[in-house]
Amino acid sequence: MSIDSIGESLANFQAALTEDGSSFSGFAREHYVNKWCGETIYQVMAIRTSFVSAMLQYLIDQGLLNLERVSLSPVTDPLAHDIEHVPTIGYKGHPYKTTHSMIYSKFLACFNPRLKGIFVDSPNIRLELESPDGRQRSKYLIDFSQLDVELRRDRFVNLEEYYHQKPMVTELLQADLDKALAFFEGMIIAGCQAVVAKNGDSLKALGVTLEVPTSPFPRIRRDEAIKKTGTHAFEKPIGETVAGQFFWIVGLMRENYDLIYPYLNEDGSKRPIADFASAEIYNYDLCAKSKLLDGSSGPAWEVLSGAIREWLYEPIVERLLDNRILKIRPEMKDGEILNLEELDGYGPFLTAVAMLDAAGKPLFPSTFGGGLGLERCLYALLRGPKIQKVDDVTLFGKNPDSHPLYLY
Repeated sequence: MSIDSIGESLANFQAALTEDGSSFSGFAREHYVNKWCGETIYQVMAIRTSFVSAMLQYLIDQGLLNLERVSLSPVTDPLAHDIEHVPTIGYKGHPYKTTHSMIYSKFLACFNPRLKGIFVDSPNIRLELESPDGRQRSKYLIDFSQLDVELRRDRFVNLEEYYHQKPMVTELLQADLDKALAFFEGMIIAGCQAVVAKNGDSLKALGVTLEVPTSPFPRIRRDEAIKKTGTHAFEKPIGETVAGQFFWIVGLMRENYDLIYPYLNEDGSKRPIADFASAEIYNYDLCAKSKLLDGSSGPAWEVLSGAIREWLYEPIVERLLDNRILKIRPEMKDGEILNLEELDGYGPFLTAVAMLDAAGKPLFPSTFGGGLGLERCLYALLRGPKIQKVDDVTLFGKNPDSHPLYLY
């Protein structure tokens, strides 16, 4: 049945509750008001304030600049996992997509060569599919906050070097990967230090503790993790073998913008997907787990995803085509895209990627970055006797497995 208004939808929901012997006000009290008035969410909010503020100060101290939020764009992160359709909003006769993440905006914001990097507490709308078996998966939100970060690498490796100087390029990329992981470890350490210093009573009230980690965090390649655990769902079993609360999984086959090198052969042809090993995939997932007062640990969850990014027009286009994000190859002439209509919303992005400076050098920046899901990270670190699902660390959480309709 088509619902024409939110009022009609709410009235139908009220009728269903009444038929089941409940009430609309009772539902609002049980699932919202009681939580807002409770001790648990107060302690979570205190921890969140210290954690997020310290990480933001770290980014500022590192010389990064703050970027505005981008909620609407012609294009958004296509994402490698299953979600429902991207909501589209019409304005002034044109359709815009709501952002799954600000990934493409982050790249474009780094054009300016004076920038070291940018950060933003970005909006993310991801209409995750409801659990098919009705199981509570605990970790998903369809509307959440992400601390997005992107830094310039300023390597200026051109296409000829990409093709013909692979040892040199690989050495640079490995150095930048180490730099990226160290940068994000510093951010996490700063957040944990603040919580430990300011929120010991809140942690105790939630039945958990927090250790300030030391760098470097354990690092496990995806291929190694699969071999070690015998499963592709390796976060939790790997977490059981790691002593600390944080660890990296690196080299995951994932998004079109996560660097695979070399992706193109010297003649411009593509290598078969099956050929790529984890060592050639320059991305990373940070996983985290809670530590309870009795010394036991909660399960590990992925809380940050990031990568060194593809930076050259040719592999960027090939990755978009191979991931079936673009249905047709862009046709360029003198910097203009001739088949703009057939590229969905990617025309503006690819126009910027293809731009050259007065000397004929690409303007598109080489970068690395990542996004930390704030609610997911709090859930992972605080999971224990008081926190059982991501709803418990949010005031207005919209977990697809929790409620048929969100009231606030």
